[in-house]
Amino acid sequence: MRMRKKKYLSERLAACESVCLGWIPDPVHASGNLCTINAESIFGRKAPLHLEIGCGKGKFANTIAEREPDIDFIAVEQTPNVIVAAMERTKELGLPNLRYFMGKAEYLQNVLAPDSVERIYLNFSCPFPKTKYAKHRLTHKRFLDIYRELLPDGGKIIQKTDNRDFFAFSLESFRENGFELAFVTDDLHNSEITGNIITEYEQRFLSQGLPIYYLEAVNKK
Repeated sequence: MRMRKKKYLSERLAACESVCLGWIPDPVHASGNLCTINAESIFGRKAPLHLEIGCGKGKFANTIAEREPDIDFIAVEQTPNVIVAAMERTKELGLPNLRYFMGKAEYLQNVLAPDSVERIYLNFSCPFPKTKYAKHRLTHKRFLDIYRELLPDGGKIIQKTDNRDFFAFSLESFRENGFELAFVTDDLHNSEITGNIITEYEQRFLSQGLPIYYLEAVNKK
């Protein structure tokens, strides 16, 4: 079902221009004018760059950017109705180390340079449970090939999900596509991991008594 456009959405998005890097161009509409961003110019410094794909309303992105001021963050979300709340929160907090792209993950290479991202977060991505939609999963080979280009050797992907089948799919996909699994647990909240940021979806799943699956995958070039 198509999400209804929020009232005053255009005006709200325009008001967030200072924290938004715009739309990620796709090959059809880019007209050959693709160019990668310069994170050092955007953030005014040289710092590690981390990326969250599918940031939703931005609880994770805003919390981690506030917690880790020495790291720069880019958050990506394709739904304007959703990302506007994330950007408004960033403006409210006055975070200088968090910026946003609107658009699809399959076009990230159009805006981010090879080896430029040290860490990628995949928090509760849509599992696309039907097999025929497997290529849309953010841990499918076609996405992992993109991440491998963006990440340097040793760069890391951190994934959280409540979906056991999606988690199993992800584990196999990482193993088969150039990643080493550094940490895996099928119960994050009873593991040795500390400092976890509980997202909106995560809180909902925890309230239902569901386990949270978690992994850390390291890029090996």
